[in-house]
Amino acid sequence: MIPPSAHPSPTTAKRERRKEARPGELLEAALELFVEKGFAATRVDEVAARAGVSKGTLFLYFPSKEELFKAVVRENIAGRFAEWALEVDTFEGSTSELLRYCYKVWWERIGRTKASGITKLMLSEAHHFPEITQFYQHEVIRPGQMLIRCILQRGVDRGEFRALDMDYAIYLVLAPMLFLMLWKHSMGACVPDALGLEPEKYIAMQADNILQGLVVRPPSPSSPPG
Repeated sequence: MIPPSAHPSPTTAKRERRKEARPGELLEAALELFVEKGFAATRVDEVAARAGVSKGTLFLYFPSKEELFKAVVRENIAGRFAEWALEVDTFEGSTSELLRYCYKVWWERIGRTKASGITKLMLSEAHHFPEITQFYQHEVIRPGQMLIRCILQRGVDRGEFRALDMDYAIYLVLAPMLFLMLWKHSMGACVPDALGLEPEKYIAMQADNILQGLVVRPPSPSSPPG
């Protein structure tokens, strides 16, 4: 028989659960504040207060604001590229269907979430913070570009897309994403009903436009002799 003292009390169990939850709560609070206020204006004591812990507790997990920001980026974006790459590798439909699918799930998983505000933050403050800029380029921008390149190269290799200058074609795919993130956290945030923009319809239209330019078309019949 296990002595009563060996069983954790409800208070102890609650404290342990709280301790285990702290990193996630801190990352969630940090994401909210970074998106609301920007990197420079966010203070670590504000993050700790919003998460319901002391500043000292925050520093047990994240030794600086820079490391806290990096953890936020990894949790919400950078840490998911392996999962996304596997989805691309195992997709069974056409590359046109794959591109439409990627736009759709990007909006669902990133675009319409708070994580989309990280891009706006980087565009606004990158030149002031070279360390986090270099980190973001390495952990988000380059993997993102490589993933798009793989999708486009898949289409070319399968004879679905015409030959492309991949260094620039990736920006065709990125442009609608960047627009939506800026709209959501800039003009759309200030005047949310001014344009009546529905992101899902916008993405579908942009996918149509991009694919019209990418897909290989059958040769047109030669003109009859005059």
